[in-house]
Amino acid sequence: LNFPPLTEEKRRAVSKDVAKLGEEAKVSVRNIRRDANDKCKDMKKKSEMTEDEQKTSEKQIQDLTDKYIKIIDGMTEEKTKSIMSL
Repeated sequence: LNFPPLTEEKRRAVSKDVAKLGEEAKVSVRNIRRDANDKCKDMKKKSEMTEDEQKTSEKQIQDLTDKYIKIIDGMTEEKTKSIMSL
């Protein structure tokens, strides 16, 4: 298939779509973090986990969240550059 080159206007629109999808992905990661933290709090409340274990778990969850947010940001930035340089 032969596609015509993207116009500047179309590239900007596609770039906005990429940013929107990236933001949706980050919101999903944050929702997972919230659910995991809620699960830790429930376990603490039921005495299935000590307070120290809860704090350690929450820190690990936050570290993973930060890692994946950074990955998503990098992918979004890379794709935007790719689209705009065509």
